[in-house]
Amino acid sequence: MKRSMSLILAVTVIATMLLAACAPAATPAPTAVPTAVPATEVPTEAPTAVPPTEVPTEVPEPAVGSPEHPIKVLFVPSVDANIITTGGQVMAEALNKATGLTFEVSVPTSYAATIEEMCASPTDTMAFIPGLGYALASQLCGVDVAFKAVRYGYPVYWAEFIVARDSEYQTLADLEGAKWGYGDVGSTSGYMVPLVMFQEQGITPGEEVQTGGHNQTVTAVYNGEVDFGTVFYSVPLTPEGAPVFSFEDYEAGTVTDDMYEIPEESIPNCAPDAEGKKLLCDGWRVLDARANIRAEAPDVMQKVRILAISPAIPNDTMAFGPEFPADVRTLIEDALISFAETEDWANSIGSNDFYGWSGILPATDAEFDFVRAMIEATGLTLEGLGQ
Repeated sequence: MKRSMSLILAVTVIATMLLAACAPAATPAPTAVPTAVPATEVPTEAPTAVPPTEVPTEVPEPAVGSPEHPIKVLFVPSVDANIITTGGQVMAEALNKATGLTFEVSVPTSYAATIEEMCASPTDTMAFIPGLGYALASQLCGVDVAFKAVRYGYPVYWAEFIVARDSEYQTLADLEGAKWGYGDVGSTSGYMVPLVMFQEQGITPGEEVQTGGHNQTVTAVYNGEVDFGTVFYSVPLTPEGAPVFSFEDYEAGTVTDDMYEIPEESIPNCAPDAEGKKLLCDGWRVLDARANIRAEAPDVMQKVRILAISPAIPNDTMAFGPEFPADVRTLIEDALISFAETEDWANSIGSNDFYGWSGILPATDAEFDFVRAMIEATGLTLEGLGQ
């Protein structure tokens, strides 16, 4: 039995050895073999991240009439700049309320500066300028007229030559060699029309003094600083409040020289009214440039008289820059027409201390052709208007 057990053990050992020999050999772990990289492709340093190219966002231009891009309302400095600024602001507020647009009132230093501003800012300017200034501006850069002023029913106005009441001058011919005061060479009534009249009649004034405005010209004559002055003329009113003569009377040729001035017997009684707003002479109301200095010179009528009156001149204009947006322009035109019917108009451009516009009418460019002819005849340029 002992022998049998030894035999079984031997067989078991042999069988175990045989099984081990038949088992598959263990597969060794693979060894990493470096892959050859061409020298030109071997990076020498870590690559730098390149940010994507940023395309700049274009900021749109603020709309004309927005708070960021207000519309410039320009007024020529023909009367006191403080009065213009105050009255112009009344207009700006009324237009803002009607249209929602933003306006900025400005009084350039001269007629020429006003024109230059319109041409330099063609998309956002509107201006109240005389016929001469408009004619020049339309030729220079295409400024376009919208309205003309109406003063007490007149679509025209005149220039007047004024002298001291005790002056020896009686006719235009007497002004040969006399010292001439005028507001600005860009003023139609204050300079251009008188100049053409002098040329037509062969009259050569003496020293010329640029006073700075109609009011200052009247003051210069009142104080004896110049021999004569040239300013705007408007028809006086009767005690009943009607013009001494109508535009139809003027066109019909029925107006005589003595009708331009108030009756001589009322001159000694001329004085400002109780409120200081009117210059009255026994109820007759003076509306020409002399009335503008009634506060500082209440006896201006007793000291200054009219020597002569010019032919009729188209009234002042309201014009827009050459590239002014059409839709915005329409809004403003409608608002101006409505504003002209309100009481506030009289506290703005309708005030006689301002421009004295009693209303407005649509105007066309062709109405100023004769002014352009006058410019051509005299050779006037923007530079000639002065600064």
